[in-house]
Amino acid sequence: MIRFFLLLLLTSTLFSAQVERFRWVKDETYLIFLQKHNLPTYKLYYALDKDDQELTEEMRAGVHCQILRDDRGEIEQVLLPLNDELQVHIYRHNGEYNFEAIPVISQTRTESFTLTINNSPYYDIIKETGSKKLAQIFVSNFKNSLNFKRDLRKGDTLVMIYDQKYRLGRPFSMPILKSAMIEMRKKKNFIYLNDDERYYDAKGHEVEGFLLARPVKGARISSYFTKRRFHPILKKWKAHLGIDYAARRGTPIIAAGSGTIVHASRLGSYGNLIKIRHSDGYETRYAHLKSFRRGIYRGKYVKKGHTIGYVGTTGRSTGPHLHFELRKYGRAINPLNVVQVTTKKLKGKEYNAFVKLKENYDQSINLHLNNRTKYEKPAKKESVCYFNNGGSCV
Repeated sequence: MIRFFLLLLLTSTLFSAQVERFRWVKDETYLIFLQKHNLPTYKLYYALDKDDQELTEEMRAGVHCQILRDDRGEIEQVLLPLNDELQVHIYRHNGEYNFEAIPVISQTRTESFTLTINNSPYYDIIKETGSKKLAQIFVSNFKNSLNFKRDLRKGDTLVMIYDQKYRLGRPFSMPILKSAMIEMRKKKNFIYLNDDERYYDAKGHEVEGFLLARPVKGARISSYFTKRRFHPILKKWKAHLGIDYAARRGTPIIAAGSGTIVHASRLGSYGNLIKIRHSDGYETRYAHLKSFRRGIYRGKYVKKGHTIGYVGTTGRSTGPHLHFELRKYGRAINPLNVVQVTTKKLKGKEYNAFVKLKENYDQSINLHLNNRTKYEKPAKKESVCYFNNGGSCV
C-alpha cells in the first residue's frame, strides 16, 4: 500500500501536520539522532542488516533534513539524505516506525559563468559565486597539469560549465565539472569530462590524477560504484560505495597513493580492512583481504605502488575480490572519476566521439567569452513535497 503524505514547505502547518527543517549537526551519528528524538533504536538501527547500518554512517554535517510531525508533535516521517542519490526514510505505519532507503528525487541543471582573475582561481570563484564547492572542483581538476602560482596573471580569464543538482529548489550535492577553460600567459587551457567519466585536455590526453586506478594489477572490475542500486533479490534500494576487483586469492594489492595507514585489522562486513589517509582529505579503503603484508600496521607511511596485502574473501564476500573505496573528508566518491593509472590518449572511434563532445563545449565556452556571462545566483524556490514508500520528497 502506497502511503502519500503532503509536506508543505511554505507554512508550518497543513491539516495539522508540522514540518521541521534542520541541518545535520557535525559529529552527530544516526544512532544519537534516534536517541535524541526518542525513536526506537533497535527497530531503526540494531535490527537493520549490516549494509543498511553502514549506509547510516554516510550522514554528514550540513545536509538539509526534514521531520514531519502530527498535530500532537509526534514524528510521522523523517527524511535524511545520505548522498545525492539515496536517503533514509523513517515513517510510522500502524503505530510502528519503519526504515527504508529510497532514491532522492532531484533536478540537474547545466550552469556556467565567466570571470576575470584578480587574485587566484580559488579565491575569485568563491568571491564571484559564494561556493567553495565550485572553487574546489575547478582547482582540483587543473592542479596536476597547470602551475597557477607561476603562470597565472591578473586579468586572465576562466570559464566553468558544470552540472548542479537541486533538491526542493536548493543546490544539492557537489557540482560536476563538465568543461572549463583558463587563460594563462595568453594561452587557453581546456579540460573536458568525457563520456567515460574521465577528464581530457584539448588534444584528447587524459588529465593525470594523483592515485592509481587499479590497486590490483590486471584485475577486472566485477562491480562498479553506485549510490543507488535496487537489489534484485532483497528488493530494496542499496548502495555500493566502491569498486570491486575480481582476482585470485593471494593476488598482491598495492597502495593507490602515498599516505599513512590509519587502520589495519578486521572490521565487520569489510573483513580484513586497510585504510590509508592521503593528502587533501582523501582516504582509500581495501576490504576482504586474505592477509596483510608483513610490516603493515597502523601509523606506517606507505608509498604509492607499495604492496600492502593480498586478495581474499573475508567478511561479507561471496568470492575472492578486492573492495576498493575512495573517500574525501569521509564521503564516498566514485574512484573512476578521480583515480587514474597513467595518462591515456584517446584514439580511433573514442577520439572521434570526444572531438564532437569537445566542439560542443568549445562553442559554449566561446559564447561565454564573447558575452562575458557572469555567475547568476539561482533563485530560491519553495517546494511541495510528497512522501511515499516507492519514491521520495519532490
